[in-house]
Amino acid sequence: MLSPQDDLLGHQTPTTFNHVASSDERWTERYWYSGAPIDLPGVVLDLGLGWYPNRNVMDAFAGVTVDGVQTTLRVSRRLGRDPLGARVGPLGFQVIEGLKRHRLTLGENRSGLSFELDWLATFDGLQEAQSFRRKRNRVEEDLTRMTQFGRLQGWIELNGRRFDVAPETWWSQRDHSWGIRSRMQTDMASNDSLPAYKDFFWFWLTYQFDDFALSLFLKEREPGAPFFLSGEEVAREGRTRHVIKVEHEIDWADDPLGQTWTGGTLDLLYADGGRRRITLDPQPGRFFLKGGGYGGHKGWNHGDDMGREHADHYVWDLSDPETRRQARQLGDHFTRVECDGAVGWGMSEYGVAKGYPKYRIAQAHEPL
Repeated sequence: MLSPQDDLLGHQTPTTFNHVASSDERWTERYWYSGAPIDLPGVVLDLGLGWYPNRNVMDAFAGVTVDGVQTTLRVSRRLGRDPLGARVGPLGFQVIEGLKRHRLTLGENRSGLSFELDWLATFDGLQEAQSFRRKRNRVEEDLTRMTQFGRLQGWIELNGRRFDVAPETWWSQRDHSWGIRSRMQTDMASNDSLPAYKDFFWFWLTYQFDDFALSLFLKEREPGAPFFLSGEEVAREGRTRHVIKVEHEIDWADDPLGQTWTGGTLDLLYADGGRRRITLDPQPGRFFLKGGGYGGHKGWNHGDDMGREHADHYVWDLSDPETRRQARQLGDHFTRVECDGAVGWGMSEYGVAKGYPKYRIAQAHEPL
């Protein structure tokens, strides 16, 4: 099917833009944005969109946590005659200027959440190391991801409460990924048996300061021996540096509801021989990505065909034990960070599984 994108240069296959080179139904292209006000550390905004061309589906979510209550809208549609339009129901994503300015809008809906926001880049984008692995000779994952830092401007409204969003105080980060994506299954409503995660520690961190920004993705089975490490730093003027080693000492809460960072340090070694120490100061604000469908929720997984149009919404009290049990672990934890006297802000995603040699205090809870 022809679309306006077919007037542009850049086709990668001898077909129209709405087709991809792989017929694997797991082929996914995804947007993710998150942001929070540095003067209201109990507030976190999260939203994202997924495009599944081999499943004829596009889905998206938007949500906000305010003082321990998380409100989330999920929406889905079939691609139909608009296979590349980045809008699902009332939720829209628009690239005004590539790598510079995006527009994020959520119209009236039953969740009570709406917004009109511009995302404004503060740094050049960073390309993460390619995530490629095979399982039993089959490609399990082959994924490219870029990360970029920015600020938000506009407004958010939740059940009549309005937040004026100014770039001076609303710090943000986003990613854009595409390729064959492994399926994460953590839905307690699933008829499938859930995988037993064990013997690993992971984090994905996106932090920005006034002069530089940092994206770190680490997975390891024992301290100091990662089986995946992608670490990229970008300076305000665009210069990049590569992290080649990370040493971590994380403080964990004795939290009966789940895994929670309370502080810690990261010691980074760069390919150019430089070093940095990042001190972590996690804030109250947290958004659990289960609300956005990560790992599946209530039998609805990313990319599922829910019909021509579908929507649902959830309001979660994050102090409730049963809610936290269903929300699992994967989430964006707003974090204040320090480095050489400079203060920055960003999001921390993390987890530790049973059997990892450190951080046993948190291992009673699931890592994802």
